[in-house]
Amino acid sequence: MDLQALFLEAVANSKTLAEKPDNDTLLKLYALYKQATEGDNQEEGPSNMFDFVAKFKHEAWAKLKGLAKDSAMQQYIDLVNQLKG
Repeated sequence: MDLQALFLEAVANSKTLAEKPDNDTLLKLYALYKQATEGDNQEEGPSNMFDFVAKFKHEAWAKLKGLAKDSAMQQYIDLVNQLKG
């Protein structure tokens, strides 16, 4: 299987985990997914300063700036496999 296929499989598997990951892990999954599919975060932060979920998501993705898409895919795959046990 190529990396793209493994990534898509991991995305599907992330939706069927036995238990929901903690918030930090969910943010990491989100950020790795966005980096793998869209690259560096070019968006400005959320306009509503009280939308903390959007703020944390934006910051988590921004921290991965410069990470290659292939590396983000591999890290996402590894994290999902770790969560599956």
